[in-house]
Amino acid sequence: MVCHRRRTPLGSASQSTHLIGNNGQVTRPASARAARLDQVCAAAVEVARTGITEVGPDDIGDHLQAVAEGDRVVTHYFECRLAGYRGWRWAVTVTRVARSRTVTICDTVLLPGPDALLAPGWLPWQERLKPGDLGPGDLLPTPSDDERLQPGYLLSDDPAVEEVAWELGLGRPRVMSREGRIETAQRWYDGDHGPLAPISASAPAAARCGTCGFYLPLAGRLRQCFGVCGNLYAPDDGRVVSTDHGCGAHSETLVEADTAVDEMPTIYDDSAVEPMAVSRADGSVESGEPAESYGHS
Repeated sequence: MVCHRRRTPLGSASQSTHLIGNNGQVTRPASARAARLDQVCAAAVEVARTGITEVGPDDIGDHLQAVAEGDRVVTHYFECRLAGYRGWRWAVTVTRVARSRTVTICDTVLLPGPDALLAPGWLPWQERLKPGDLGPGDLLPTPSDDERLQPGYLLSDDPAVEEVAWELGLGRPRVMSREGRIETAQRWYDGDHGPLAPISASAPAAARCGTCGFYLPLAGRLRQCFGVCGNLYAPDDGRVVSTDHGCGAHSETLVEADTAVDEMPTIYDDSAVEPMAVSRADGSVESGEPAESYGHS
């Protein structure tokens, strides 16, 4: 197939349309050209060193490198020997005007190097909180856009929520959203009260919470997977457990007590008994004679 290109007069509408397009092959951005290292600024190492006035000379180490930042703009890096700033570098930016060999200092700053010891990145307080951080007297405001909650008047797929949500003004202002319930269920299931907990793994296979008489199921959608343990002697008493969690305090764990006790025969060991003769003292009464009176009533 051969395509013929129609020529149009210059300045016509058709010609202006053909001129609009990708001109990437004929244009070059100004930033594409790498900055050339100015030799006069690069040689001004001692000038750059004098620009570090915040500390003493002993806190400034060896010259590390010189980096071109632009036309006749160079940044010199020096080793930092301040205590507690391992891997940091002094950065001094110098420049000069065109056709002048006088170098002046633009800026001095302390910057971390590739192996610098840095503090942990800043996190908002909402992301720094961990379970158990909230103590007596503490207040934890809930954001208005918390995805775990939704307005109480919205329809939900949880029947326990819809029982009160339809009564506008009487129900809770916000209820747990679907995302919030899924996140909570996954956290509970993967925690210490799920099927993978050590106490659950060591319990008998049939001793699961879903078949225990002390198991109190939750309401709503979570009822299918979770409940509360009500066994006083169980380690999970008063805590939410999964249906496939288990422990040794299951209500149907019956152990027959053996009340029969085998009596051992009485054994007398007289091998260490030494027979001894007992002499009778004067005035002793023989066993066949009548007893003597004691002389009182």
